Amino acid sequence: MYAAVVHALGQPPRYESVPEPAPAAGEVVVEMLAAALYPLVRSFASGGHYTGGDALPLVPGFDGVGRTTEGALVYIPGLEPPRGTMAERVAVPAASLMPVPDGLDPAVVAAAMNPASSAWIALRERGRLRGGESVLVLGATGNAGRAAVRLALDQGAGQVVAAGRDPLALQAASALGAARTVLLEGPDGEVADAFGAAAADTDIVLDYLWGRPAELALDGILRHRADPTRTLRWVQVGSAAGPDMTLPSAWLRKADVDICGSGLGSISAARRSACLRELLTRLPSLAPTGEIVPVPLAEVHTAWDTPLRSGTRIVFVPAGGEDHHSGAAQLRKDREAV
Repeated sequence: MYAAVVHALGQPPRYESVPEPAPAAGEVVVEMLAAALYPLVRSFASGGHYTGGDALPLVPGFDGVGRTTEGALVYIPGLEPPRGTMAERVAVPAASLMPVPDGLDPAVVAAAMNPASSAWIALRERGRLRGGESVLVLGATGNAGRAAVRLALDQGAGQVVAAGRDPLALQAASALGAARTVLLEGPDGEVADAFGAAAADTDIVLDYLWGRPAELALDGILRHRADPTRTLRWVQVGSAAGPDMTLPSAWLRKADVDICGSGLGSISAARRSACLRELLTRLPSLAPTGEIVPVPLAEVHTAWDTPLRSGTRIVFVPAGGEDHHSGAAQLRKDREAV
């Protein structure tokens, strides 16, 4: 069979012939139909993820949608290097497979589950959102951030504030229901004050950025907060703006601030599985947004580093099919335009 194979960390994988999967006890072989490319996948493939390793060669791909030998459409919730989902067939624990609701396109599920689950788990397990509370999504212009806006409102948030660098993408967040927006452009003092004006009394921050934007947001919120004893639950989800930030100790003494992370190591495997199963059943009603570009897995090497517009996601699919080839053609046009 064929798979995407990484031979050097940080280098694009190549489409190569590999041995058929040999399932261990309790595992089954699944035919892959769709596997999305997103930051977590790239991080594993570069050796930079905090749970990953440096074993080579490796097949990238964290999750995806496939079909069992019995014909059931299933979601594969997570494989870690060196095994991945960007292959024609994979061996996975049978108990981990989750049925895909009827009527959902495998590519849509593959593209939507990772960003949606990052928000879902952060809100429910780490932020513990209660009805009527307000949420600030720091980094609301990407796939995960937009999913966070929608899911926060779906779970009963009274108000959502969206922050990001792309003004057009912030308009999209407003269309999803964000009551206010903060543009992360301009002098630091103005950006911090904008956070103070828009989100001073927020209850939960879902932080996909970290770095300087997180510093400005926390500074602005704490300087303008009417009641410093009102707990601010800061949930760190991603670090798109940088891995580090400066956190003055006084900020943690001047107000009630709880900072925690939400990631693969922050909740038990059992709780994560339960959250994913619940999210999957709700996916049809959530109507996932974002543009999907289906690309044949055979073109993984050229597609891997293609710059994409905000809200666009590559999904690798089996070779063949008019839609798949048109997706690859669109990707080539986008690459030429850049």
